[in-house]
Amino acid sequence: MPFASIRNPFGSRLPALVGLALLAGLGLGACDRAIEPYVPGEQVEAPDLTRIFPEGAERALDADVQPSPGAGGAPPPAAGGEAIRGTISLAPELEGRVPAGAILFLIARRGEGGSPLAVQRVVEPRFPLEFSIGPEDRMIAQMPFEGPLLLTVRIDADGNAMTRQPGDLQGAAPGSYEPGASDVAIVVDEVL
Repeated sequence: MPFASIRNPFGSRLPALVGLALLAGLGLGACDRAIEPYVPGEQVEAPDLTRIFPEGAERALDADVQPSPGAGGAPPPAAGGEAIRGTISLAPELEGRVPAGAILFLIARRGEGGSPLAVQRVVEPRFPLEFSIGPEDRMIAQMPFEGPLLLTVRIDADGNAMTRQPGDLQGAAPGSYEPGASDVAIVVDEVL
């Protein structure tokens, strides 16, 4: 008996039924995660932030850390030490290389290549530039402002902190600093 002469007992609904069966099979097979039942009163565990954030992140989960207030409220309490103060200067050979509208990013990190702990953004900087970076400049309010900290500066032509383009200028403070340090000298002396 040829295929064209086989009678479809489901009529024109067969393609819809086959599609529905396929979707149901995919839905059941796609979920490979065990779903646990809801237990009233169950305590939620805090995530392990040390895998994401630099050393010291676990202190952000201590019970004595207060949650940051909502928008318009006072800033969260300053965790950690005092501000680091100093001067940013431009190397003589780079004078005239700062483009109009440039943005200066002052970055404090706990270690080489770590994520920024604190950042300041200065529009159209003039040199020498006095700076003070401290707990109020933290990227994550609950992270303690503790050292030793490495300080770097980048002068960005496009104003986007995520991009590094040829012609951007940068510099770093020699060594590392504890909160409360003063007279820190940073020289912008490198062209990307």
